Amino acid sequence: MTAEADLAQARDLLNAFASVGVEAFDVTLTDLKGNKLPKEFYGNRSVHPLRHLIRPLLRDANAHQYNVILRPRPPAGTELVQLDDLAKPEINRLVPVSLVVLETSPANYQAWVAVEGPAPDVPRRLRQTTRADPCASGATRISGSRNFKAKYAPHFPTVQLLVCHPGNLVPCVTLEKRELLAPLAPDKPAALGMARFPANQRRWPSYQRCVQGAPPVRGAEHRPDISRADFTWCMIAIDWGWSVTATAARLLEQSCKAQENGERYALRTAQNAAATLARRRGNQ
Repeated sequence: MTAEADLAQARDLLNAFASVGVEAFDVTLTDLKGNKLPKEFYGNRSVHPLRHLIRPLLRDANAHQYNVILRPRPPAGTELVQLDDLAKPEINRLVPVSLVVLETSPANYQAWVAVEGPAPDVPRRLRQTTRADPCASGATRISGSRNFKAKYAPHFPTVQLLVCHPGNLVPCVTLEKRELLAPLAPDKPAALGMARFPANQRRWPSYQRCVQGAPPVRGAEHRPDISRADFTWCMIAIDWGWSVTATAARLLEQSCKAQENGERYALRTAQNAAATLARRRGNQ
């Protein structure tokens, strides 16, 4: 693709998010190893100036082999659900309800669904049904940019925008009718079994141990997957008797990723962990 075609794809992605009410984005640059570049963070950038910033961003990223990571900030009342690591059959099911579908690397697909109105536990339920990554962070490589990972050198793939449906806000009932939502989790999943510790002896699990035991990030064997560490830590904390709300608040204190991504990420991670724990207890 030409530089102009890449730029058009990047702007199409921005415009698609803007079409469902997103007014601001966080933009992060990372290197070949996935490390964030210090001082290269563009937080809370509104759509209009970002459209003009994208051209020099893509040009400099290609010149220095930087990844351009985009995090949309959805408005109140809209849930933006990122479905990552999808297989092709799941993509085919999701196309009609997707805002966008991306191919971030060869045969590695990602969809975003914009859900309108009340959406109880929809992110978890969508990810469970489509077998998407339960720990998706809510950030994506921008279409038109290169996916700079050492394993792809020297032929780094371009992130492709395969499907773009501007304004595609999907009611929860539509997802239900298309059988894309798993059943709702119980209201109080942590209460399905006896807590491991009584309230007066309750303690927090070691966050550092969860980081040390986390699998490596795909394509970066030296770096632990912090999303997985956060999820595991939350599941242990809830199993030990802490509430979802308290666990999310504590995660914000412990996890750098939670601090960067905010309360929505922390609460979503804790809710997903609670739902997983509830299913495991139900099968015992």
